[in-house]
Amino acid sequence: MTSGPYEVLLNTLGPAARRESTLPELDRKPDPWESSMQATCECLSWRGALDNLERRHAEDELGETIYQDFPVRTRSVVVTAHALMDLGVISPEELHARMQAVRERFHRQ
Repeated sequence: MTSGPYEVLLNTLGPAARRESTLPELDRKPDPWESSMQATCECLSWRGALDNLERRHAEDELGETIYQDFPVRTRSVVVTAHALMDLGVISPEELHARMQAVRERFHRQ
């Protein structure tokens, strides 16, 4: 497994997370965050910040290597964050801070 700037992503995989193994687990209606994520990726591609085809190739490659232990449905978000860090759009420190802010919001509710 790799370390460095991607630790912020690798550390999001909790001990209870597991990779889907059956078709019913894989064949389900996307959660609202997944649809929002895809729409965000479309906007990033439309604006030229993150090409969809390149992102999908990265998702295939990284999803079967670095992020293979992540559930299939979460790989697109970690690969997108990975790509945005590679492009210098967001730093690992910024990503970590934003993730902490979201976690704090969920714990307040």
